[in-house]
Amino acid sequence: MNSTPGLSRTTSVPEVTTDSSNAESLLVDGWSYKKLAVSYLSLGHPDLVNDASATTLCLLILGWVFAVIVLGLAVVYWVVRTIAPFPRPVEESEETYVTVVGKEVSEARPLPKITDEASLFLSVVIPAYNETERLPIMLEETVKVLREWKIDGKSVTWEILLVDDGSKDQTVEVGLTFASENNVPENQFRVCQLVKNRGKGGAVTHGMQRCRGEYIIFADADGASEFSDVKNLYGEITQLNSDWGRIALGSRAHMVSTDAVVKRSLIRNLLMYGLHTLLYIFGIRSIGDTQCGFKMFDREAVAKIFPFMHTEGWIFDVEVLIIGERKGLAVVEVPISWHEVDGSKMVLARDSIKMAIDLITIRVAYAFGIYRDGSKGTAKAFLEKKEQ
Repeated sequence: MNSTPGLSRTTSVPEVTTDSSNAESLLVDGWSYKKLAVSYLSLGHPDLVNDASATTLCLLILGWVFAVIVLGLAVVYWVVRTIAPFPRPVEESEETYVTVVGKEVSEARPLPKITDEASLFLSVVIPAYNETERLPIMLEETVKVLREWKIDGKSVTWEILLVDDGSKDQTVEVGLTFASENNVPENQFRVCQLVKNRGKGGAVTHGMQRCRGEYIIFADADGASEFSDVKNLYGEITQLNSDWGRIALGSRAHMVSTDAVVKRSLIRNLLMYGLHTLLYIFGIRSIGDTQCGFKMFDREAVAKIFPFMHTEGWIFDVEVLIIGERKGLAVVEVPISWHEVDGSKMVLARDSIKMAIDLITIRVAYAFGIYRDGSKGTAKAFLEKKEQ
């Protein structure tokens, strides 16, 4: 019998078995038996090939899923980073105020900083934009309450800081005229003018950081909240056992079934409940009313929150609470008296949609680290304080 051409009888051919590990060895030898091994396995043991194919397919699918997730997160990060609001730089003139000296308006004077020591009991910050009609009524009630307020038989010391948010009417003149006609002492009524409109959140944030009070409250210029409830907020905030920052939130949550809410328009109430639903989804669940424009802080809380604010629109209250929660500040919600006042600057449908977008943006921006609140540094300071 003729021998097969090209092969000697002593040629050593690796043994082919059904062992898949041996099949792998074929791939590393000097022989080109890859196709032979796969063909052999497929004839004798097709289940091994099927298992290998399924594993490869699963790995490919997982790889694609991972790539899609990474790409999706990158897109979300880019979108949020693009649309997330940041405060504009403060103009030099916005660091000053004017007051009434006798019947005259003073020259511009420098405003204090929140890092300064408190020099009086209470500061009232009033953000105002085109408020010539509603402001005098609110100021009359506010000044009356402050003048009559006594603690332990002593009159409290106070100031009002009106932050004019780039008004196009005579809001500044109306405020100064009120102070002059009502004999408010020099420096007790101050007006700070923002060069350009920033939004309610921007005006509040600016004013809160430039007050002298041990306690600081911001109150809307419309006078919808009964200012005498400031005493209730003070009573509750002093009951909070914390030296790490305290907040008392005026709340209308108890009024949901009252005429003040029930008689509002259907669309207004639907938007209100929609916002509450979003707040619940995004983790603000312990506060019944986040949007009431009547909130009191001690000086420590203001210093921990407002220098780190980003949002300047209507939803800024939520960022205040988010930062307060992240830093572990003590919070209490206090029922107040409230009534609807005509003349709101809010365009209901447009601003409600913007508030929803801003709410989502705030939460995602903090999750991705786009927004920072100084928590790391303040946490270190807190631990150092505890050790002392």
